[in-house]
Amino acid sequence: MTLVHVSSRTGSYHRDLARPPGTPTRYHGAGVGMSAAPHRRAPHRERPVTLATTMGLALLAGTITLWLGVVAQLGQAVNGDSAGSTTRVPGRLAVVRVESGESLRDVAHRVAPGAPVHQVAERIRELNDLNSPALVAGQTLIAPVG
Repeated sequence: MTLVHVSSRTGSYHRDLARPPGTPTRYHGAGVGMSAAPHRRAPHRERPVTLATTMGLALLAGTITLWLGVVAQLGQAVNGDSAGSTTRVPGRLAVVRVESGESLRDVAHRVAPGAPVHQVAERIRELNDLNSPALVAGQTLIAPVG
C-alpha cells in the first residue's frame, strides 16, 4: 500500500511506504552510491614487491626515526633539559618562605642551586598544588632542597 501526501501550500509531495504488520523490513542498501565497474588491476600492472623496494622503505623509515631523535635531542638542549644531565631534583623536602619579589623559578634556584631549575619549579608546583606560577611574599611552600 502506497500513500501519497500532497502539500497544498508548497505543491510538494512525498510518499509513505506502508508495510503490512508482521512483514519483515526490507533494506535497500546503505544509501551510499557504489561503482558497478570492475575493480581489478590489469594483469600487466601487478608487480611483486622486490627486495630493493623493501630495503629502500626500511632505510627511509630508519632515516625518519633518526631525524626525529636528533630533533628531540636538540629540543631538549635548547630548553635546558639535557637527557645526559647527572643532576637530579633533590629528594629531601623542606618548608621554605617566599621572599619579596621572588618568582617560582627564583625560589627553585635558591633552594636547589645545583639542580635543573625547570624540574625543581615543576616539583614545587606539584607538591603545593599550584595552578599558576604567581607567588606572594611570605607564602610558605614545600620544596625539594639540596
